[in-house]
Amino acid sequence: MSSKPIASFFQPPKRLRVAEPNSKEFQMNNPSEEEEEEEEEEGTLTTQALKRPLIIDDPTRKLPQEQSTGELAGELSVHNKVEQKASEISKVQKMRMEINKASARAKRNLRACQDRVAEAQGKGVTYPELVELLVDQSWVEVLQNELCKPYMEKLAQFVRQEAAAKIPIYPPAAKLFNAFNSCPFESVKVVILGQDPYHGPGQAMGLCFSVPHGIKVPSSLVNIYKEIHADIGCSIPSHGNLERWAFQGVLLLNTVLTVRDQHANSHAKKGWEPFTDAAIRAVSQQHTGIIFLLWGNSAQEKSRLIDAKAHHILKASHPSGLSAHKGFFGCRHFSQTNKLLEKAGHLPIDWQL
Repeated sequence: MSSKPIASFFQPPKRLRVAEPNSKEFQMNNPSEEEEEEEEEEGTLTTQALKRPLIIDDPTRKLPQEQSTGELAGELSVHNKVEQKASEISKVQKMRMEINKASARAKRNLRACQDRVAEAQGKGVTYPELVELLVDQSWVEVLQNELCKPYMEKLAQFVRQEAAAKIPIYPPAAKLFNAFNSCPFESVKVVILGQDPYHGPGQAMGLCFSVPHGIKVPSSLVNIYKEIHADIGCSIPSHGNLERWAFQGVLLLNTVLTVRDQHANSHAKKGWEPFTDAAIRAVSQQHTGIIFLLWGNSAQEKSRLIDAKAHHILKASHPSGLSAHKGFFGCRHFSQTNKLLEKAGHLPIDWQL
């Protein structure tokens, strides 16, 4: 038996040497990216790969805990910008869906009104019953009691007599309640009040300040466009159709809903005011956080119907050529409206037409 000590049978462990990044051993033990990709594609691990030392591939790269506050802030800023962009895209998509859905509903309502007008005319009736022309069910439920009041029957008689006369009345019967039929009660976010419809041929379409495509844009609406451009940078449209606003929850309500050709205010104080007052009062009582844009003395007189503690009332002079320079220009109501809506968690209005 050997007399060697037991320790002599065990060799001391070899010291491991970490290869330097610029050494040949490092290059041999660290294949190129192309070689690594080939290895992964073949699904094999070579002996060389198994022997590869654990070395950080970029010695100059800082670990997260070594990054400066400025570098971390920069990365967070980029991340926040990406999230903000995604949020904006989502917001645009939601707005587009809202507009498309409301547009389809408004078109169905208009067809229903046109059918009722055609049915009445087929029976030799010059103008349908007013109650038949309010077809959006949300407003029917809100205003049904008002529609049954005695003054509404007197108003309906007056409108029928005017329609049977030689002088035309506006808007067309199918668009009499267009403000309501284009903007459901539950969708109302903003209210803009006008006075009575435009009294020129082809102008009135049942939405205050609005005219159909192909009709010259009235001066008041031109001034509205100018303020929107100055306020939020929207380009000035070549048309005056404001339906797209209605589809987003803007109630474009005249306080008088009919007018005789070339005779402004000819149907004032005939019964429309109590009816539209009831609509304004219902919005005030059954909603919260509505933004009322009251331009001019006539519209501002309606502030008595609105709970100022529950809603936002923005006032300015009327946008007509005579008074726009007295406070309408520079009022910034459109940007203010969107700030208030977004603060309340609602989609803003896309004022661009």
